[in-house]
Amino acid sequence: MFRLALAVEGFHVEEAGDGLQALYKIEERPPDLVVLDLGLPAVDGLAVQQEIAGSALTRQIPVVIVTGSTADLTHVPVFCVLRKPVAPDELITTVRRCLQAGATSQIPGSPIADRGSRS
Repeated sequence: MFRLALAVEGFHVEEAGDGLQALYKIEERPPDLVVLDLGLPAVDGLAVQQEIAGSALTRQIPVVIVTGSTADLTHVPVFCVLRKPVAPDELITTVRRCLQAGATSQIPGSPIADRGSRS
């Protein structure tokens, strides 16, 4: 669903089946942005995010986390956390905002760090 929504809006989308494949693809061809599900097999999304943030080659890449978890993620330095279910238009708006702001908006605990959380 996310792939189609992003492609219709003109974004080039690369998918990874698990965390290891995601890390390989990110290292091989660093993207402009990563939409990252925390529930990845092999290597989970938090580990992938830590690898992205820990590498000089990739730390400038903005990351949008998508999760079904209700866990507190304000300590994770990402642009945005979207809580499932996520509507395609919400994802598109977030991706555009993230690309405009860039990685400089990766501030833990910022007001945008938990956009999309449900009360």
